[in-house]
Amino acid sequence: MQHLKISPPRILPPLDPGFLPPALVSRAFRALTESESALLILGLERADGELSRFEMRILPERHPLFEYTLPYAERILKFLLWQRGAFRVYVGGAPAVGEYLREQYRIGGVREFDARFMGEQVYQRPFEVIACRPEQVPPAFEIGKNLGRHLDGCRIGFDLGASDRKVSAVIDGQVVYSEEVIWEPKKHSDPAYHYYEILTALRTAAAKLPRVDAIGGSSAGIYVNNRPMVASLFRAVPPERYQEIRTLFLRLEQEMGAPLEIINDGDVTALAGSMSIEDNGILGIALGSSLAAGYVNPDGQITGWLNELAFAPVDYQPEAPEEEWSKDFGCGATYFSQQCVFRLAPRAGISLPEGVTDAEKLKAAQAYLEAGHPGAEDIWRTMGVYLGYSLAHFAEFYEIRHLLILGRCTSGRGGNLLLEGARAVLQAEFPELAGRIALHLPDEKIRRVGQAVAAASLPALQRQTSPA
Repeated sequence: MQHLKISPPRILPPLDPGFLPPALVSRAFRALTESESALLILGLERADGELSRFEMRILPERHPLFEYTLPYAERILKFLLWQRGAFRVYVGGAPAVGEYLREQYRIGGVREFDARFMGEQVYQRPFEVIACRPEQVPPAFEIGKNLGRHLDGCRIGFDLGASDRKVSAVIDGQVVYSEEVIWEPKKHSDPAYHYYEILTALRTAAAKLPRVDAIGGSSAGIYVNNRPMVASLFRAVPPERYQEIRTLFLRLEQEMGAPLEIINDGDVTALAGSMSIEDNGILGIALGSSLAAGYVNPDGQITGWLNELAFAPVDYQPEAPEEEWSKDFGCGATYFSQQCVFRLAPRAGISLPEGVTDAEKLKAAQAYLEAGHPGAEDIWRTMGVYLGYSLAHFAEFYEIRHLLILGRCTSGRGGNLLLEGARAVLQAEFPELAGRIALHLPDEKIRRVGQAVAAASLPALQRQTSPA
């Protein structure tokens, strides 16, 4: 992409001077298409007939630099797939782009992981890419959902992370009990382990309430009607036993005798932000064991998009680190999570303990940060620069008024360093966004248990309550 005349970042991440922000590549690509361009429309079809459209200008096929359109269009489609989801993609425009994307996202192609994930695992149908003319891309059809914000009665909210599980007991919107317990679900293949760990958390919170009216939960992964379709927490569970995971929360609901609802933790992050800020157009991201994201649109609705930005590309440099699951490079999980802290620690001159849980390893890195270790400060400053440039990229796909960051990586001094870095990037590179998007870091209590509290608001009270 050297012919795109990409300007180097005005602010470099201290520990990653090769970082290549997608927002700067997009800026250069748009400049290249100002004099001559063609229309490309990507249509992403999901379940129940929902379809998202994304329009962009590309170089005409006759252009001498047309070849650079192909990898650029692939990175845009990759982002859209993990932002919005799809089992069928319409590529309306240059036939060469459609054929290139079809070859990339076929079984046996470079992006086979994405094709199988979207097709077989999420939507349970074959994944396909259809090349067509722009006018043949179907019209957009989006269904937003009003979700949560119910705080009446006695409720339990829980949040399941890869390193810890949180639970809160809430009475009429007031937290009366909260706890965090370290666990390691990704190392356990027996579904019974997951069932009884979560049940223990629910019973602990229930003991602090006069009764249980409703239960709401959040976790990384994709959930459909309270069934985990794909979730990294249960990665160790063998396929032949995964049906026990699919029914896990239905059985917990029956055991507890109260309505239970669980959704992706990123959507709960955004919901928590909308409830606390009392505004909409919120992108919420949680920096924990991985990257979770969620979005409340300007109308106050959850979109039904996947918002799995852990797999979305945020760095275009060829030497960007590989994401462990998808094997793609430069994806969000390795830039906005404890994985990023662990990756950057050696560059910062920090040796983290071996043979301990990831939660304990992160605490060790944060101890260096709180003690003022320059290398530890550079880790979080690097993530702050990542955040600023990535937010500018996210703003090309979301209508954002507010960014809310939560998660274990934002605790202590880390959260402020992240926001300082992001604000510096926006002011230096994207002043129009700096004046339009407010960045929020909740106080320590909300950062660590806010998702569990917001999750408690998910179910509406529709039936007679049961005793705890």
